[in-house]
Amino acid sequence: MAAIITNKFRLHNAESFKEGFSEASATNIYLFIGRPQAWTDEVNPDTPLDNQNTHFNVYDDMIALKRVNTTDVSHAVVRKNWASGTVYDEYRHNYSAANTAYSGATDLYSANFYVLTDDYNVYKVISNNGNTASTVKPTGTSTSILSTGDGYQWKYLYTISAADVLKFLSTDFMPVRYLSANPGVGQPYYEQYQVQQAAAAINGAIHIAKVTAGGSGYSSAPTVTINGDGTGATATATVSGGSVTAVTITAAGTGYTQASISFSGGGGTSAAATAVISPEGGHGANAISDLGGFYIMMNTRLEYADGSGDFPVGNDYRRIGLIRDPFDYGTATVCTAETRTATKTLTLQAGVTGTFSVDESVVGGTSGAVGKVVDYNSTTRVIRYYQDISTGYVVFGNSENVVGGTSGATGTISTKGNPEVQPDSGDILYIENRRAINRASDQIEDIKLIVEF
Repeated sequence: MAAIITNKFRLHNAESFKEGFSEASATNIYLFIGRPQAWTDEVNPDTPLDNQNTHFNVYDDMIALKRVNTTDVSHAVVRKNWASGTVYDEYRHNYSAANTAYSGATDLYSANFYVLTDDYNVYKVISNNGNTASTVKPTGTSTSILSTGDGYQWKYLYTISAADVLKFLSTDFMPVRYLSANPGVGQPYYEQYQVQQAAAAINGAIHIAKVTAGGSGYSSAPTVTINGDGTGATATATVSGGSVTAVTITAAGTGYTQASISFSGGGGTSAAATAVISPEGGHGANAISDLGGFYIMMNTRLEYADGSGDFPVGNDYRRIGLIRDPFDYGTATVCTAETRTATKTLTLQAGVTGTFSVDESVVGGTSGAVGKVVDYNSTTRVIRYYQDISTGYVVFGNSENVVGGTSGATGTISTKGNPEVQPDSGDILYIENRRAINRASDQIEDIKLIVEF
């Protein structure tokens, strides 16, 4: 039995995941940071494992969480910058192992068939002029197919807005979207909406025909007939040296899902060509499916001591990840707050001696409990700490003295506090172990995560 998971299924999964952020009963996805302690090899962080033990370990040294909102999520595709001298693949509806692109790609979405220019315009390659190099940058936002002086034909799809450049454009990926409503004249993506609605985005049109055999003996141009399940497509042939060298589409027609091309007259024989059929809706009708937007990018910005101090600025972290539907502490209620802490706290009585240091062990004088200091606020006298398998999980005693293992600072516990998120709740969807990321009080971090479906 032969079977495949199609690219449409991947697009469906990506769309379903993105829609989850805005549904009436929305999925609550949080970005988290954790692991303030050093790796055994700081240059080569540990590889995360996909098992329950890792889930528990990740929660042990988690620091804080920030909600990923609808406006923080976008479909994305691999970024392909236009560069003069590059031979780009052209759009074909039937790439396969037996019909590869110029680049060698065996399917459309692996082909190099679209570009991003330095104007942040995105264009699709309709024709690469017989596998020649592109030397003229495409420009303009016309809803019609564009031609450049190097013989290329392009279809303008959209322009990435300034806001999305800042939020979703990375070195390797770029945002892509479909517009369900008119944003209005002068607004970002208005030109894309015009492309979606334009007559050029005709379902099942034929804009290009590829000569596969020139034949021989032609003394004049043969008549070209396009047969198929659509209507209206017409073309003419060009003859040179007794062979058909090109087929020019004179009317694109509409409604084709299958098409064949035949030649008659002209005195020759054996010329052959294939028609390139546009995608459903036409070129530019849906940029997400046009370009293969089965990547989802999430951008979360950590600003200073985000969440009124939930994200400490005096320590570093080495792990980021995503959690779906964690609970508020001590409940079965899914978190909805913008930020949540994942650390326990000790508030000390007045009269603390010395200053507790981040990453040191704080030890209970009576209980023998050990915690690792994530942050210490000398004004409020609050120690944020975590416990893991290395420290043990002994509970600090009420009103006992604690001492810093490195700093020698001492104090007496006034109150003990719990995290704001219930440990081990929710589903951990993504884990990334990294080298240390240092935080500072004047620092903003844009964290872009890309998930491929």
